[in-house]
Amino acid sequence: MSLHFTKMHGIGNDFVVLDCRTQPFALEPTQIARIADRHTGVGFDQLLTIEPARDPSCLFYYGIYNADGSMSGQCGNGVRCVAAWLRRAGVLGTGTVRLESPSGPVSVELLADGRVRVDMGEPRFLPEQIPLTLPATDPYALGVGGERIEFGAVSMGNPHAVVEVADVAAAPLARVGAALSTNAHFPQSCNVGVVQVVDRAQVRLRVRERGVGETLACGTGACAAVAVLRRRAQVDATVAVDLPGGRLEIRWDGPGHALWMTGPAAFVFEGNWNE
Repeated sequence: MSLHFTKMHGIGNDFVVLDCRTQPFALEPTQIARIADRHTGVGFDQLLTIEPARDPSCLFYYGIYNADGSMSGQCGNGVRCVAAWLRRAGVLGTGTVRLESPSGPVSVELLADGRVRVDMGEPRFLPEQIPLTLPATDPYALGVGGERIEFGAVSMGNPHAVVEVADVAAAPLARVGAALSTNAHFPQSCNVGVVQVVDRAQVRLRVRERGVGETLACGTGACAAVAVLRRRAQVDATVAVDLPGGRLEIRWDGPGHALWMTGPAAFVFEGNWNE
């Protein structure tokens, strides 16, 4: 097997991108995990496929696979990389276009400064939409290992738990993230973010992604954190989210409005995987 791939990243959240526009994607989860290995493979947080759209209103479809081979419904940093890849391939110009994700259509806009702006849709807070098998409230609370953990929960096309902390650098993300992500009340598991509010226009965030572990950045995690905090009236409509890998700009005008994410997408190298 020989696969040509493009290595990309969005503020440190890294990807292998496969062109599947004319050749169907046919990798098994075990093969995806081998490519993801950072010692014996290429290494990535997610693998992205670019395929013909199922929805005729969209230009292309993109698939998302975690490092363990499991599928994901959405990836904010990933969709920016897909848009940049399509622009370099000569099939995406200026203006706004629709791409199809596993969780539905998204609109993307290539900005003059090279960044990509993405309509991530309206955050979904109802437990059945996340999904979460607890009565609707905010914050939620679960007892894990004798400790009470309070969190907000939201879907951005994939499930997120958001834990507010005083110091994001010192937060025990590995322990808290593993406990929440695997809790039975999240039937599809979840991504877990720890967020520190600096002021109404800036937060700091770390995210543990399901099927991956802690990553340098998580686009949907940044959207989820702002959505939860905005709903609590703790931040303004436009927020700078600082992650270990860099900064994203998130804007959400509240219920009834789509949430927009803006950030960079970078090319690293091209290669061939032979197995």
